[in-house]
Amino acid sequence: MPPRSFWKGYLKLSLVTCPVTMMPATTENEKVRFHTLNQKTGNRVISQYVDGETGKPVDEDDEVKGYPRGEDDYVLLEDEELEAVALESTRTIDIDEFVPSDSIEWIWYDKPHYLMPNAAVGEEAFSVIRDAMVSTSTVGISRLVLYRRERAVMLEPRGKGIVVWTLRYGDEVRDEEDYFASVGGGKVDPALMKLVTKLIEERTSSWDPAMVEDPVQQKLLDIIAAKKKGRKRPTKAKAEPEARTDNVISIMDALKKSIAAEGKTKRK
Repeated sequence: MPPRSFWKGYLKLSLVTCPVTMMPATTENEKVRFHTLNQKTGNRVISQYVDGETGKPVDEDDEVKGYPRGEDDYVLLEDEELEAVALESTRTIDIDEFVPSDSIEWIWYDKPHYLMPNAAVGEEAFSVIRDAMVSTSTVGISRLVLYRRERAVMLEPRGKGIVVWTLRYGDEVRDEEDYFASVGGGKVDPALMKLVTKLIEERTSSWDPAMVEDPVQQKLLDIIAAKKKGRKRPTKAKAEPEARTDNVISIMDALKKSIAAEGKTKRK
C-alpha cells in the first residue's frame, strides 16, 4: 500500500484544474538512525541555542535572524519581514510555462516527487495535461512552497503519472567550465581507446537496484542485532591497501593486464 501523501492540492493549466496528491519519490525512512546519549546516565542529550558570549540559554522568543555585514555586526530581520518576500503557501501547482524536455540539464534537478490525480473526477484533466506534454516533448515549469521554501519545480510526464522535480536555485549551481576548462582535449591513442572499450564491454551488464545497496547499512543492522542478543561486536575488517599512484607505469600494460584479469574472472 502506498504511504500517505504529504501534499494535496490542485494542478492548474489556464482554466483546466484537477485535484492532485504528491509524495516524495525517494525515502530515507529505512536508514539506521541514532540518538546521542549521555554515556554515564543513559539519558538522551538535547540541543539548545546558547549565547555565544555569556553561554546562557536563549529563549525561543528572543531568537532572531541576522545577516553578517562585518565582524560581530549583523543586520537583524524580523519574521514578518522574511514572510513578506515569500510566496504564499498556496495549494495550487499553476503551470506558468513550458520548455523543451531536453533543455534542462541534470545538474538543476534536485528532489523528485510523484504527482497523481486525487479523485476520479479529475483524472481526465490530469491525463490530458500529461499526454499533451508527451506529444509536444515539453515539461512544465511552476513555483511552489515545499519544505518551507519557495521553489521552482519542473513537471515531467512519466508513465501514467507526472514527476515533480524541485529545481536548484541559480546560485547553487557552479559553472562546469571553471573546473573542466584546463582538462586536455587532445586525441587519445586509438590502441588505448580500443583496449578501454573492450574493458568496458567486459564490465557492461543490465542495471539492477542491487548495484546501489548500502553495505554499511547492513553491517550496522548486523552489529545492532548481535548486541541485542548479547554477542560481542564484530571486529573491524582490515582495509585493502591502496594502490600506489606515484609509480610511472605503462597504460598499455595496465590495460592488457586488466583485460586478462577480466577474462579469468569470466571463466570462473
